[in-house]
Amino acid sequence: MKTLKNQTLLYDKDCPLCNVYTNGFIKAKMLDDNGRKAYCDVTKEEQNFIDLKRATNEIALFDTKNKTVIYGIDSLLKVMGNSIPLIEKTGNLKPIKFGLTKLYSFISYNRKVIIPSKENKTQTLQCVPDFNHKYRYIYILFAALVTSIVLFKFGKLITILPGSNFLREGLMALGQIGFQALFISKLKYEKQLNYFGNLMTVSLMGCLMLIPVLIINSMIQIPELALIFWFGLTATIMLFEHIRRIKLLELPNVLSATWILYRILILLTILFL
Repeated sequence: MKTLKNQTLLYDKDCPLCNVYTNGFIKAKMLDDNGRKAYCDVTKEEQNFIDLKRATNEIALFDTKNKTVIYGIDSLLKVMGNSIPLIEKTGNLKPIKFGLTKLYSFISYNRKVIIPSKENKTQTLQCVPDFNHKYRYIYILFAALVTSIVLFKFGKLITILPGSNFLREGLMALGQIGFQALFISKLKYEKQLNYFGNLMTVSLMGCLMLIPVLIINSMIQIPELALIFWFGLTATIMLFEHIRRIKLLELPNVLSATWILYRILILLTILFL
């Protein structure tokens, strides 16, 4: 790979996703060993030419010699395009760049609910993205849609339960938000949305565990008992992940109890109504 010299990416060190891909650029030799720097370590001199506010939402790539900065998808295209020019040329085509920009914003504004991290209150500079309501709503609806599709497909394999339908699964996916909202109604609205984003990420994580089973079952029929066992294991892992996130968000532990209660109520509703 051709290394991009004298360029440094400013990344959120508390974001596992940011850590992985910026470190990947260095390991792939797209950037040199000094090619990334934690946002919280920005010097006073660098603060004079870096827009710190913008850098919390769009990863900044700054030229250490010329003191110039580019942000967001432009940063990533430049890093990858230096090694593979076709990527930069293709990525800068108007319709493609529009889509990439929207996708980048979708991930960036939701990164703290996709992979949460405990806030380090000792750091003066915090790389926390602005709260964007539009992208949070889109993320929640996206997660609900994916969850509904996967549960609909998986539910059709469990013959001991009444027939699955997409509308039912969709209402169940969104219904958990309304149910949990009853127990956090006194919190600030943004904190509620933060929790709902994490709640739907847990659902997405469960879907990722079920998808391989759906693929395997399409080729080799899996015994129904094994499917039920896998679903139960998936739900257990989701519960522990929900508990972990509740602690990170410093929210009431009762939310994990109500998370279980909702699923019990849904199961009873499916069985007896």
